[in-house]
Amino acid sequence: QVQLVESGGGLVQVGESMRLHCAASGTNIRAMAWYRQAPGKQREFVARISITGVTSVANDLRGRFTIARDYDKNTVHLQMNDLKPEDTAVYYCNTYPPQTGNWGQGTQVTVSS
Repeated sequence: QVQLVESGGGLVQVGESMRLHCAASGTNIRAMAWYRQAPGKQREFVARISITGVTSVANDLRGRFTIARDYDKNTVHLQMNDLKPEDTAVYYCNTYPPQTGNWGQGTQVTVSS
């Protein structure tokens, strides 16, 4: 059974940076992605990384967010820079495309102005 555990969230000020982590177990290396859900909104795609390390970031987040993976530790990271209040959300990792049964608790990111 795939288990995905997100960590690294918290409260930051506008303009600061944060790095999120996703630890995967019970699965071989797969294409992975980060998603987020802001209050009152649907969950949306943030960034993805292929098995070979090719990345793609949502258009409106390019230049601020990057995704990377550590193959040895089977972890996926999301580096978020110049954070804005609209980045406030619960951030989730999952495979790409996402599998329903893989959604975890997520990690809350709150950007305060």
